[in-house]
Amino acid sequence: MRILIVEDEIGIANFLKQGLEEESFVVDVAYDGSKGLLLALSGEYDLLILDWMLPEKSGIEICTTFRKNNKKTPVIFLTAKDTVKETIFGLQVGANDYIKKPFHFEELLERIRVQLRSNIEELGELTLGTIKLDLNTYQVSKNNVDVPLTQKEFSLLEMLIRNKGKVCKRSRIIESVWDIHFDYNTGVIDVYINALRKKLKLTGDENYIQTIRGVGYIAKEL
Repeated sequence: MRILIVEDEIGIANFLKQGLEEESFVVDVAYDGSKGLLLALSGEYDLLILDWMLPEKSGIEICTTFRKNNKKTPVIFLTAKDTVKETIFGLQVGANDYIKKPFHFEELLERIRVQLRSNIEELGELTLGTIKLDLNTYQVSKNNVDVPLTQKEFSLLEMLIRNKGKVCKRSRIIESVWDIHFDYNTGVIDVYINALRKKLKLTGDENYIQTIRGVGYIAKEL
């Protein structure tokens, strides 16, 4: 699972990043609102954590714009804005939860898990052509025939389908699926892509997973 933190206080941002990475999340950080919004709109995140008061663009601006483009991804405000009126306003612009600073990391972590769990349960199933991926049972089928996959194969297929129609760069894949934060041995991706294609019997007429040479892969419905 990939989380974006938009927080201009470097100490808090680094504390959150380290804590969440220790819980096996992949974490990106933006220290100003403009970069935060740009990253948020990339569509590669499972959850956003936003401060309210940020340089260039506020967390409110990020959330408002993000919600116009994305209706599903959970957003949590983590901010020193602590009045009831401000809390209500944050929720009204599209946040799923609102946590006031100072905060306990354990509480934030549990709230993150609740949001991610709710989002997965709402989605339930991802599809790519004749392929179905059940997020509750972790089962995959093609043409209603079960296809057994390993955990990494499932995670790779899930990432590709979640970003259907968008190119997934090799560096992003290795970070999201293998939680390696640098471009190391990305050749392992090719091995797993080939295994997926073989297990899913992706012929020329069902080339749902396509190679973008020198860049990465894209899942497309034909």
